[in-house]
Amino acid sequence: MPLGLQLAVVALAAYALGSVSFAIVVSRAMALPDPRSYGSGNPGATNVLRSGSKAAALLTLAGDAAKGWLAVWLAQLCTGDALAMAVAGAAAFLGHLYPVFYRFRGGKGVATAAGTLFGFDLWLGVGTIATFAIIVAFFRYVSLASIVAAAFAVFFAWFLKLGTATVVAVAAMAVLLTWRHRENIKRLAAGTESKLGAKKATPPPDPSAA
Repeated sequence: MPLGLQLAVVALAAYALGSVSFAIVVSRAMALPDPRSYGSGNPGATNVLRSGSKAAALLTLAGDAAKGWLAVWLAQLCTGDALAMAVAGAAAFLGHLYPVFYRFRGGKGVATAAGTLFGFDLWLGVGTIATFAIIVAFFRYVSLASIVAAAFAVFFAWFLKLGTATVVAVAAMAVLLTWRHRENIKRLAAGTESKLGAKKATPPPDPSAA
């Protein structure tokens, strides 16, 4: 198969995989309100946690991370090509942000990006998660930790000499992730951003459960 066609197939398959929103899937399976209907409205693990179900939040986090890792792993398994792996990771991440299954309204990509980074390289993932954990521990702002960790991920990818394609993919994801957090950045600057563990308004009851 020609390289161009191979990359196109990889990109489409990874994008489709990334478009599966585990926040929505898990919430429906557990009869919880749609995560787009309360809190930040973001279909991600942090917002699902506001439903009061830690199990649902953990399953969402695991699922969204796993699809990023799986996309890269499958690309490696099928092609063994570093460029294809980079394309797969970026495409899965893009699918999470703009999912074809949910009218292109997705999450902010933190968990999917983390899974993708682990797919690229174990130490890249470990370094980025460690950075995220340190920022959360000191400041308790998930959004701030996500943005800082994304920036450091680019440095880690370069430092670990993972190749131009991987560094470019990580940089592109970092830019998109930061862009998706633009409203959080405004709230951080204004001092109104919610800290981890802060109570939010209780989500409305799920009409379908009535």
